[in-house]
Amino acid sequence: MEPKKETKKVLLVEDDKTIRELYAVALINEGMDVLMAEDGHQGVNMALEHKPAVILFDIDMPVMDGHKAAEKIRLDSWGKTVPIIFLTNHSDAANVAHAHMLNPEDYIVKANIPVKEVINKVRMAMHS
Repeated sequence: MEPKKETKKVLLVEDDKTIRELYAVALINEGMDVLMAEDGHQGVNMALEHKPAVILFDIDMPVMDGHKAAEKIRLDSWGKTVPIIFLTNHSDAANVAHAHMLNPEDYIVKANIPVKEVINKVRMAMHS
């Protein structure tokens, strides 16, 4: 009998239900466990509780935006090094600069990249 392969958890923090489900299905189809949150506050709580291998953050969300949520996670000893990928439609210089101060693994503009490529970036982040 082969040993059971460890499944990597991905936390997907996205307020738009359709987009959240689209990425969740794609990640699950690639064999990943997906945790989902619909706002930054919920995302921070889930991240600190479950300690996923990678976090995907939208920026523009209710309750707490992705920048503030990532800042809170970075304050935790585990959170200092967890790969964070911003997955947003904000491509303006201010949002990109703010995100890069948080040392993300990547900054992806959703409209510019196919879902399959996002999955590849998540895989690379898990192995870095």
